[in-house]
Amino acid sequence: ADALDALRANGVHADSVILIGGAARSPAVRALAPAVFGMTVDVPEPGEYVARGAARQAAWVLSGDDEPPRWGRRVVASVPAEHPEWADQVRATYAAARERMYG
Repeated sequence: ADALDALRANGVHADSVILIGGAARSPAVRALAPAVFGMTVDVPEPGEYVARGAARQAAWVLSGDDEPPRWGRRVVASVPAEHPEWADQVRATYAAARERMYG
């Protein structure tokens, strides 16, 4: 969520978050993520998304195009955004812990 906040602070608009990796298989993470991020969370089928992202960036550089190539992904779950009362407390608790750790 901090990374999403940093992107927004720099003028980047995001419509959804893509949840990948081991956490994407966790029902608990799938349930909590939309509240913490405050936006829809898409879960694609398992895959090597870091490698695909690197390959997509390389293909973009080599193509010389203004936009990256559009490579599809199959979403297996899309969890809509919600904002339960506890979401702000989770973010505040995390921010306080981060501040204690990193100052």
